[in-house]
Amino acid sequence: MKEKENKLTVAICCFNAAEFIAELIKRLSSLKSPIPFEILIIDNNSSDNTAQVIDHCAQETDIPIRYVHEPVQGIPHARNRAIEESLQNRYMAFIDADELPGEKWLISAMHGLQELKAECVGGEISLDLPHRPEWLSDSLLPFLGQVKHGDNPFQIKDRSTPVWSGNVAYRTSIFEEGLRFDARYNRKGKGVGGGSDGIMFRTLLEGKNIIRYEPEMHITHYIPDEKLTRRYFLKLHFLAGKKAGAFEMLVDKSNYFGIPRYMFRQLLEKSFYWCRTTISDHSEYMRNGMNIAHLSGTMYGLYLQSKQGK
Repeated sequence: MKEKENKLTVAICCFNAAEFIAELIKRLSSLKSPIPFEILIIDNNSSDNTAQVIDHCAQETDIPIRYVHEPVQGIPHARNRAIEESLQNRYMAFIDADELPGEKWLISAMHGLQELKAECVGGEISLDLPHRPEWLSDSLLPFLGQVKHGDNPFQIKDRSTPVWSGNVAYRTSIFEEGLRFDARYNRKGKGVGGGSDGIMFRTLLEGKNIIRYEPEMHITHYIPDEKLTRRYFLKLHFLAGKKAGAFEMLVDKSNYFGIPRYMFRQLLEKSFYWCRTTISDHSEYMRNGMNIAHLSGTMYGLYLQSKQGK
């Protein structure tokens, strides 16, 4: 096996990112890093002028920029292409086009990977909200991608303190045996849902990989108006449930359309309780609605799985 270069690839997977990408490249170019790094941009079929913006940025910065077009639509396909394009280097980091890193982002990531020998490092994600609806309680912010696990770094041991792929760095050696993002958990373009980063996180935990949380590996994530609606949260949970039912649960053909009978009872109970919840208690009302959406999606996913098994 060819010796890896002691370099870092910063991968940006994007779709129609012309509005954001120039500021992100400018910010990345200003960061200090203990090792040389390049910027790799995976353009997943953008229809705006993303490519032209990137070309202009490449002429304005001393940091090497590589532009790659990935024709298969969807975030796991773009991320997997980024992995393939980064294997020659020892480290890689993901950041989304609509995010901006803090000044210690690279230093903190490399501290975890180099000095602390972690195989995966993630950090804090703050949200930049154009406005905040009154129903959007603090407990709901993680569903928009917020990550805040305190001010002290630590090694992650379980799923209670996740790190997500909008702000994560890896040793590329963990991908040498074929580990990739699960393409069944796809999200295309500006679509809702996904989940491949959650499956990757779970896989690394199950494989006893060393995962660290470094709070100074901080980024700010911009949230567009269309995500600040109740409909978005309900749809997000329905789709998450659908994928769990379709891909993660076993179907018992003796059940009703592949769905356990107790789920129908749960759905009725949750729906009745939700109807009794006053909309003035925004947090509880939304939580109950999201639980119903997830359960409904799980039931639908099990139904689809049972149909495929016939």
